[in-house]
Amino acid sequence: MDWLGLRGKGALVAGAGGIGAAAARALAGAGADVVVADRDRRRLGELGLRTLEADLTDADSARACVTRADELLGRLDIFVHAVGVNDRRPVLDTPDDVWRRILSVNADSAFRTGRAAGELMVARGYGRIVYLSSVSGLLAHPHHAPYAASKGAVDQLCRVMAREWAASGVTVNAVAPGYTETGLTHEHLEKPGVRANLTALVPAGRLGTPADLTGPILFLCSDQAAFVTGHVLYADGGRTLV
Repeated sequence: MDWLGLRGKGALVAGAGGIGAAAARALAGAGADVVVADRDRRRLGELGLRTLEADLTDADSARACVTRADELLGRLDIFVHAVGVNDRRPVLDTPDDVWRRILSVNADSAFRTGRAAGELMVARGYGRIVYLSSVSGLLAHPHHAPYAASKGAVDQLCRVMAREWAASGVTVNAVAPGYTETGLTHEHLEKPGVRANLTALVPAGRLGTPADLTGPILFLCSDQAAFVTGHVLYADGGRTLV
């Protein structure tokens, strides 16, 4: 029984890192036809799925990637944006180039790819867009200024897109994890005391994994979420309650 209604749907996942890879495999496992885009050829080669090499921070490349995915899939029904970088340092030690790079990767690519996907979906009267955000878009974590600003931007972008496109059958939502065990966080979590300190802030008593996020992502991509839009779903073990 295809309860989620994902079988045969065309899905583009932007980002082949830990969460993006998990989302792509989960969508494929649910019967969707999946294409994954990233600029890292090595990560793409490890997926075992159809892939597109693209720099999504570039406006022309982002649009071309969405257009090509639509051609490969026959129809783009689902777009998941799981692109993100971080650089942990105090505000006073954050140079302009670091700020610009993080905003470009995390927020600019979200806008450009989402706009391109939304253009196709609105014209066809159906679509599911899911952004990977972060609890940092809500909580004032120190040493996270550019990352937090970028994720706050993604949250509000999600809401505005959702309101503009709701009548066209297109939903736009975000999943916001807490600290999750991925390549992006591994080095930081291995610093003395960091893992224990962060775990102590999570009521569930542990950090997240990419597998914790696939259920929320699949739901928001599915027909079961047809009346859910403009929502930021915190998949964080209760971190935002502390």
